[in-house]
Amino acid sequence: MAAESEDPGADAIAATLQHEEKLPAVELTSDLFYKLTKAELDFKRGQWQSAYVSMMVLAQQTRDPRLARRSAEMALAAKQGNEALAAIRLWRELAPDSDEAVQYFLGFSVLGDDLSESEQVFAQRLGATPAEARGLVMFQMQQYLLRAKDKAAAFALMERVLAPYGATMESHLVLAQAAYAAENRDRAMAEAKRALELKPDSELSALTLAQVMGDADAAGQLFAGFLKKNPNAREVRSAYARLLVEQKRYDAARAQFERMLKDEPDNPGTLYALGIMSIQASDQKGAEDYLRRFVAVLGDSDDPERDPSKGLMLLAQIAEERGDFDGALGWLDKVSSDDPRLYMTSRLKRAHLTAKKGELERARTMLHEIAAVDPAEQAEVLQTEGQLLRDAGRNGEAYMLLADAVQRFPDSPDLLYDFALAAEKQDKPEEMEAALRKVMAAVPDNHHAYNALGYSLAERGVRLDEAHALIDKALKMAPNDPYIMDSMGWVQFRQGRLDEAEATLRRAYALRSDAEIAVHLGEVLWQRGKRDEAQKLWRAARAKDPGSDALRDTLARLNTSL
Repeated sequence: MAAESEDPGADAIAATLQHEEKLPAVELTSDLFYKLTKAELDFKRGQWQSAYVSMMVLAQQTRDPRLARRSAEMALAAKQGNEALAAIRLWRELAPDSDEAVQYFLGFSVLGDDLSESEQVFAQRLGATPAEARGLVMFQMQQYLLRAKDKAAAFALMERVLAPYGATMESHLVLAQAAYAAENRDRAMAEAKRALELKPDSELSALTLAQVMGDADAAGQLFAGFLKKNPNAREVRSAYARLLVEQKRYDAARAQFERMLKDEPDNPGTLYALGIMSIQASDQKGAEDYLRRFVAVLGDSDDPERDPSKGLMLLAQIAEERGDFDGALGWLDKVSSDDPRLYMTSRLKRAHLTAKKGELERARTMLHEIAAVDPAEQAEVLQTEGQLLRDAGRNGEAYMLLADAVQRFPDSPDLLYDFALAAEKQDKPEEMEAALRKVMAAVPDNHHAYNALGYSLAERGVRLDEAHALIDKALKMAPNDPYIMDSMGWVQFRQGRLDEAEATLRRAYALRSDAEIAVHLGEVLWQRGKRDEAQKLWRAARAKDPGSDALRDTLARLNTSL
C-alpha cells in the first residue's frame, strides 16, 4: 500500500503493512485509513463486534491476509470461537503458504465436531513434507488432536492419515501414544512394539512401550534388556534409575546413576540424585561429596536459572546431623534470595541452628528481623519461635506466644498443631484436643493431628479405644512412619496387648533408632521380663539423648536405674 496521508498514524499503519511478501498492492487511501483506525478504536472501547465485522469486510475487499489475521486476533481476545475460526479460514485463503495461518486453523478446527477439514490439511502437510522431517509433523498432528472432543474420531483420523507411512517408526509411535491417551492399552502396546521392531535402538519407542505397559516389573525388564544392547541410551537409563527408586531398589538405582555420572561427570541432575540416594542409604560422606560437586558445578555456571540452593540446604542438614552447626550455618549463608520460599526456609533454619548452639535470644532476634509480609510467612516465623522456646524447655513462654499467634492467625493449621503440643506441655489437655480437632476439620488428611491426639490419650491412659482408632487412622495415611508406629505400639501396651506392642515397636525402632521409641520398647520388654535387653535399649537412648524426659520419667516410674 502507498500512503497518501502525511499523518503519523497513517505512516505507522503503512509501516506495519509493508514487511510481508506476496501481498496485494492496495492503496492506503484516506477512506481505508479511517476505517482501519475506527475499527481499532472501537475494539479498544470494548466494541469487539463492530471492530471485527469492519476488519473482516476490509480483509475481503483488499484481499490482505494481515487484516484477516487481525480479525482473528480480535475474536480471540473477545473469546468468540466461531468468529475466530471464520477469520482464520479467510486468513488461510488469502495466505495459502502461511504456516502460521495453518497452525491457527488446526488449533481451532480440531475443537469442532467435524474433523474432515482438518484431516485434509494434515494429509496435505505430511505429503508436502520431506521424508526426513515427516516424523516431526506426525508428532505435531498428535498434539493438535489431543485437544479433540471426540477422541475416537481423532484416533480414526490419525489412522487414515498415517496409513501411507506405516513403514516408519514415527507413525506407529504416534498411534501408540494416541491410543494410550484414548485408554486403548492393547492397541497402544501393539503400536509401541511395532515402533520398536522397526527401530530397535529408538529410546523414544522403548520409553513409550514402558509407559503403556502399566507394569513396573515388565518396564524394568524392558529397560534392562534395552540397555544391554544400547548401553549409551541415557534417557532410558535415567528412566530405569527413576523406576528403581520408585520400587525402593536403591542400590540398583544408585548403580545406574553412577554409570550415568561416568558418562557426564558434571551433570547436576545426576549429582543431585546421587546425593539424595546417599542420604537415604545413610551414606553421609558420599552424600556430602556428591552435593559439594553439585554446588560447585552450578556455582561455575553463568545461567541464573541453575541455582544450587537446594544442594546447599541438604549440605547444611548433613552438617547439622553431625553436630557441625557452624558448618551448617556456612552453607545456609550461601543460599540465594532468588527463590523467596527457599530463602525464607534458610533464614528460619539459621535461627534454629543458632538456638541449638545455645544462643536462644540471638536466634529469636534473627526471627524478629525477618520482614515477613505474607500472613502465612508471619505465622511460620511465630511457629518457629514457639518451637525454639519448647526445645529450650521454656514451655510456658512457648504456650503464651502460640496462644497469641493462633488468635492472630486462626486459619493456620500448622500454628494450631504447635499450639496443641504447647498446651499439652502445660497440662491443658482440653485445649490441646480442641486445637487438634480444628486441625482435623481444616485438613482431614493431616495424620500428625490424629497421631498426636491418639498418643496423648494413650499416654494419659484414657479413652484407649478411641486412641487406638485415631492412631490407626493416622497409620493408614502414613503406613511407614516410625513415629506413628511408636504411638500404635504404645497404645497397644496401654491396652495390655504386649505381644502386639513389642512387635509394633520393634518395627518402628528398626525403621528409626529414635531415643523415645527405644524408651517405649524398653518398657514393654521390661514388663515382659526381658530386662537385660530393656536396659541395653535405655542405655542407647541415653547416649542419643542424654536429657531425655521420657527416659528419666520411665526409670523413675519403674524404680530402676542404668
